[in-house]
Amino acid sequence: MSVAPHSAPSERRLAHFPISFFAVVMGLSGFAISWYAIGWPLTETICWIWNALASGVFIVVSALYLTKILRYPAHVVAELHHPVKLNFFPAFSISLLLLSILWKSVPALSLGLWTAGAVVQIVLTLYVMRSWIHKPHYTMDHVNPSWFIPVVGNIIAPITGSHLGFMEISWFFFSIGLLFWLVLFTVVLYRLFFHEPLTPKLTPMLFILLAPPSIGFVAYTSMVGELDIFARVLYYSAVFIALVLLTSASTFIRLPFFLSSWAYSFPFAALTIATIKMGHLHGHTIFVLLGSGLIVLLTALIALLLGLTLRAMARGQICVPE
Repeated sequence: MSVAPHSAPSERRLAHFPISFFAVVMGLSGFAISWYAIGWPLTETICWIWNALASGVFIVVSALYLTKILRYPAHVVAELHHPVKLNFFPAFSISLLLLSILWKSVPALSLGLWTAGAVVQIVLTLYVMRSWIHKPHYTMDHVNPSWFIPVVGNIIAPITGSHLGFMEISWFFFSIGLLFWLVLFTVVLYRLFFHEPLTPKLTPMLFILLAPPSIGFVAYTSMVGELDIFARVLYYSAVFIALVLLTSASTFIRLPFFLSSWAYSFPFAALTIATIKMGHLHGHTIFVLLGSGLIVLLTALIALLLGLTLRAMARGQICVPE
């Protein structure tokens, strides 16, 4: 007789604890950074709450995954060789980089988080790229927007790096992310245009298309300190991608909740942060209003995702065999 997912022993659930859980940390961190950027009254108090939540979730998720590594190493190795799950390992280092932004008011902590995140990020980027080049099991059907995470995630490093004064290292990371955004963007679009549609579980990952130009805009303007032509190209590319995704809103709304639904959160937060910064740099009211509207929608999205995640956990629908 089969065992229902909710009745699986808790120790076996740990064996199926997914590396993609770090996407929750990314979403919460992006949300907190958005509130820092908007600068409304009482935002300092709100930001500290979300900062603490994002940091706390990171500690819990890291502890659980470390325990999984120690107790179920075979399951971790299986994820490292999985053509889709592999891409989420750098979500750990990206979470460190995002937390370094949240804790920039504590320079020593921010520096430590950024250094650890940058080192792990480049190591994981090299590991994943080596796998893509040398492993024979990848097919076009495996390609989806999560492939941006390992290499395009490098774009996040310059946001704190430039603030800390590491300008050349920041340009190094930005160059990696920008180059492979363009390469992978072409590959992903080819897969979307000419192959079968993404499965429902992978469909929320289409929102990841928003992240590279949005966070690229934030990183680039952090380094150059002004709104130039290239910065505008990055921002308006993100706006167009958002419009493309908006045309498929009914598709996203009809999807059931998966843990992969957290793919909506960080890219949406990245666009929100980019729009708020565009308002600061450009000064036009339209960007200020748009940024305000986006953060309201982002807040509703995060609240919904948290509620659905807690409900799925209570029902035993997370950390089950796939």
